[in-house]
Amino acid sequence: MLLNVSHHDKDVSRKIDEELGKPFTLKERWKMNGIGSPKLFITQTSVEIHNLLILDNNTSVCNIELRPKGIIVGFRSRLESYALIIPFYKLTIYKGDAAVYSIYRDHYFIKVKSDTKAIQKFFKKILDYKADNAPTSIADL
Repeated sequence: MLLNVSHHDKDVSRKIDEELGKPFTLKERWKMNGIGSPKLFITQTSVEIHNLLILDNNTSVCNIELRPKGIIVGFRSRLESYALIIPFYKLTIYKGDAAVYSIYRDHYFIKVKSDTKAIQKFFKKILDYKADNAPTSIADL
């Protein structure tokens, strides 16, 4: 779900909270050593996101916020802020090339550079949190 989050809208906030859960409390953020990613440079995107990013002449960057039931990938185009809402059950992350992570939700995708240890560590945190909080599958019983 790609949403415009430029203005505070209770309906948009409610949709995000229903899909991903309420934001972590300050105590939980400290315990997890932060829930936000470093600045991520975008290398490639799906058509819908690309059409938003080409309106702006600036370098395409995004960030990721970890939530209890998923992630929010945030980016800006012109003066608008957009968020790609991805619950864990629809989240797929690939590490293709040596320094590129691909984040997928249905037909949306964003590929970002992972050229620093901090970025690689953050993606490991996302994958570990997703694995630790996934519902128990039938195969595990």
